[in-house]
Amino acid sequence: MKLLRSTLFLFIILFTANSFSQIIRTTLDPGQIAPPPSNWTKKNKLGFDISEIAFVNWSAGGTSSVSGLFKGEFTRTYNKDNHKWFNELIVKYGMNKQDGTELRKTDDAIQFNSTYGFRKDTISNWFYSAKFNFNTQFTNGYRYPNRDVAISKPFAPAYIFLGAGAENSDKKKNRTFYFSPITLKTTLVLDQDLADQGAFGVKKAVYATDPLDPNNQILIEEGQKVKAEFGILFTGYMKSEIYKNVFYENRLTLYTDYLNRFGNVDIDYDTRLDLVVNAYVKANIGVHLVYDDDIKTKKDVVDPVSGSKSQIDDGPRMQLRQVLGVGLVYAF
Repeated sequence: MKLLRSTLFLFIILFTANSFSQIIRTTLDPGQIAPPPSNWTKKNKLGFDISEIAFVNWSAGGTSSVSGLFKGEFTRTYNKDNHKWFNELIVKYGMNKQDGTELRKTDDAIQFNSTYGFRKDTISNWFYSAKFNFNTQFTNGYRYPNRDVAISKPFAPAYIFLGAGAENSDKKKNRTFYFSPITLKTTLVLDQDLADQGAFGVKKAVYATDPLDPNNQILIEEGQKVKAEFGILFTGYMKSEIYKNVFYENRLTLYTDYLNRFGNVDIDYDTRLDLVVNAYVKANIGVHLVYDDDIKTKKDVVDPVSGSKSQIDDGPRMQLRQVLGVGLVYAF
């Protein structure tokens, strides 16, 4: 019995020592040490909305159509101590096809936002901030059904905002307000035909009457492709859950130029209601309002003698786009 007790006691000691040594070795093994937490937060979201209606021998009449909208949102946020750097890329492209008509564009946007902020302490929601914003489109835009003359093109226009100011960011309430009294707005129209027309506010081309042919115009000076302005910028963002799985999102941009008609405010307001069915299926209702005094609407006119069609400026107008869609969303 003594031998058995001694053997068991020795076995327990050896087992305990071996287990302890294993714990020590595992704890000190560099390969098992958890990496330090990253200061970067990444979010990616891809979505596709589709709507379709078809008629076959439908007595009440109607036109079959199908629409699709692809959208992507990608964010990268750096947070460390009193520093915050937010980057966001938004892309959208939509098409529509109806019986008897050609394929038409319904949405087209590329938007990149980058904001760097510094605050005095980790408690305050106020940041000294610098903001960069870029907007343009993927393909040519037309005033349908006229597809002969493009009214916009990639980088015609493109808008760049660069400025410094103050930002209030409340993560818990998911809202951000930014105000910059010193903002440089640059409008690019990198298509010479549109620049010659003075599209989107750039200086138009200068023509003179041909002395040999009074009906002909001679180009004296090409239209400028770049327009620079200096003014005040305000942006606001808010997203809240107004009911279970119902989210309300708002984006607002206001800008006015100091030298060119100060007080005449450019407005860009995008509001959206998201109804979440599950992790992959969502419905959304959106309204986008834009007013810019430099963007002139076009209207088609027909020459009564020759019958030829042309487009002329019809002054600035409030632009409105409404969207209702159901589709798939994949976040990763």
